[in-house]
Amino acid sequence: MDYLKGLNPQQLQAVTHVHGPLLILAGAGSGKTRVITHRICHLMYAHRVPGHAILAVTFTNKAAEEMRSRVEQLLGGAGVYQPPLVCTFHSFCVRLLRRDGRSLAELRPGFTPQFLIYDEDDQLTVVKAVYRQLGLDEKFMPYRAALSRISWAKTQRLPPEELLASAKSPQERNLAAIYERYESELRKANALDFDDLLIESVRLLAHDENVRRRYHRELQFLLIDEYQDTNRPQYELVRLLAGEHRNVCAVGDEDQSIYGWRGADIRNILEFERDFPDAVVIRLERNYRSTRNILDAASAVVAHNKLRKGKWLWTDAEPGPPVGVYAAPDAENEALFVADTIYRLLQENPAERVAVLYRTNAQSRQIEEALRRYGLPYHVVGALSFYQRAEIKDILAYLKLLVSPQDPVSLERVINRPARGIGRATLDQLEAYALQHGCSLWEALCQMVDQKLLPQRAHAAVSSFRELIEELRAAASQEPLGTLVKIVIERTGYQEMLENVGTAEAESRLENLHELANAAAEAQARGETLAEFLDHAALVSESDQVNPNAQITLLTLHNAKGLEWPTVFIVGMEEGLFPHMRSLDSEEQLEEERRLCYVGMTRAQRRLYLTWARFRRRFGGGLPEPRVPSRFLSEVPSHLIQDLTPPDYAIGLDAELFLERLEARQAAARWDPRSVTSSSMENIRQFSNPVVWNQRLRLRLPLPLHLPPLHKSALPAENVHPRSVLGPWLNTLASGGVPSCVAKAKGKTSSSPFTSPATV
Repeated sequence: MDYLKGLNPQQLQAVTHVHGPLLILAGAGSGKTRVITHRICHLMYAHRVPGHAILAVTFTNKAAEEMRSRVEQLLGGAGVYQPPLVCTFHSFCVRLLRRDGRSLAELRPGFTPQFLIYDEDDQLTVVKAVYRQLGLDEKFMPYRAALSRISWAKTQRLPPEELLASAKSPQERNLAAIYERYESELRKANALDFDDLLIESVRLLAHDENVRRRYHRELQFLLIDEYQDTNRPQYELVRLLAGEHRNVCAVGDEDQSIYGWRGADIRNILEFERDFPDAVVIRLERNYRSTRNILDAASAVVAHNKLRKGKWLWTDAEPGPPVGVYAAPDAENEALFVADTIYRLLQENPAERVAVLYRTNAQSRQIEEALRRYGLPYHVVGALSFYQRAEIKDILAYLKLLVSPQDPVSLERVINRPARGIGRATLDQLEAYALQHGCSLWEALCQMVDQKLLPQRAHAAVSSFRELIEELRAAASQEPLGTLVKIVIERTGYQEMLENVGTAEAESRLENLHELANAAAEAQARGETLAEFLDHAALVSESDQVNPNAQITLLTLHNAKGLEWPTVFIVGMEEGLFPHMRSLDSEEQLEEERRLCYVGMTRAQRRLYLTWARFRRRFGGGLPEPRVPSRFLSEVPSHLIQDLTPPDYAIGLDAELFLERLEARQAAARWDPRSVTSSSMENIRQFSNPVVWNQRLRLRLPLPLHLPPLHKSALPAENVHPRSVLGPWLNTLASGGVPSCVAKAKGKTSSSPFTSPATV
């Protein structure tokens, strides 16, 4: 079996190294999984190391399964029958504690190897019970926020008593009490949460010398994948398992350390040689994935980081097309550029695979809508479709109640979201009354409040909810759509609830609500009413037939790690968005953002597009605000870039962009018979008709896309205002007419609405 065939010199060196610590710095696309699996094969086949003596640890079940499968294929027919132990950190810890954890009872009273494992829902149930025991509710601190704080304390090895001793406020003392009671409840149930699996395994190995020595004898070789993503307990576990043989092979890339926000410590890989002074370090710098231009661009960006060991990816592949950079007038135009470019790429090559990467989930909404307008199927990874997310559905349910309070589904969904003291028992009473008196749930609610048929506490909560809905209904008749959505988010308490949680997840959900307000503001600019906006949202969510095999994939940059596509778009490359505003005051966090950019760029095999918007709405609507391009764009060498921004966009129209787009839409609405949406079945069919969408698209494009091509001879002199060049065009709009360049687009459905080719 020639399992060494096809390895490059560095891969061969890494595979055939046997004894002593080894650090493999594996750049993106350098074949690290190939090296790990071939190294396992070499140990078992050439050195007769039994499978049970090899432990390979990675972070996901999918990665572990792929690794096991590859090893099995390599060893097939080689006479090696006992497979190695390939698993995740958590599954190894479960194995360790169930097999050898009896002595842990000396440190954790009541523990037995028959422990339960509590997932996140179980943890929430325990925390809620603890709150009730202590007489607390979520006004003190949301349940998930408390769990997040407890998790942090555990990974920092801070027991409840130390947290209490360092408490400086009543809130911190209450949190310490919750932590102590939470731990007590877990121990009474003989249960471990996911943090405990790691922490208690470390404590067991440190405490029980017999168990530790047994594992030193049994596990002769350790291989740790994605070492840059290990946290402190995982690092300590590796050190304890290494023992005297110290045959630790750590595989990772400090330039792809992007999970610091969830506890990963980049120092673990940067200081590997301090922990193992005799370690051999091998750099895998040959890339087998991307073109030379993409690699040079990504390497130039990440080279600005200081927390790295240093390497430069190279390839024998052709240079490939330059990196395409597009500066859009606004976020809607950016999304349309992406959709249009993908549309034409798929026309040229129907087998093309494309990914659109973004920093936050909230950015997917406009990309999804643009792709739908082009009739392009897509798959969203790591998140629900925008309108299917819980917080979005909650606010839409509130809006539906403003249009029709008789909607029982929406009423039941939001009557206690955010929590306002209306429990299941109260809702059961309302439903029983409605059934008995043959009225709607809303009518039952109003009648029971008026007649004071509910217990005092429930009466106060239900009465307050009724007043809230009536207040919002009054606002719906007076406020414009964009403002109304912001009012609902604020006055329902939804915004305050998420702000109080203070976790990264809550911040992401709040950003999604801000993006919903942006969608409402854009619908308002199109002249849609609240009912029409809800129709649109319903059509988007109900007709969204996600194809898991779609050629177009939408996902965050974090979720893209380990994946690859022939064509990749990274959108929203603006200061405050990417890099995210949270990172701007911290050099370490800024470097992690830069590593995230490097990860995104190296997902591309042949084509890479980087886009940003000159104007983007922020924090729930309002006028578009001017944006600054990401510093990462300036770190890409200019000779590697192709500027895809049409010259029309660079003639000084930025300050007047919003006004001109509004003028264009108002003019188009006066002659577009389909600009008004109704709820009739015929209009719903028309609304979802791909041909109609294609026509509507041409009427809704950002203003610069309607402009005729401007040649250099048509550009104004430095002292001439741009409107002098566009005067006839704008005068036509002002008089209610249709510019000829727009009118010509009417009825044409086969060609791209963009006037300039943008495909790299």
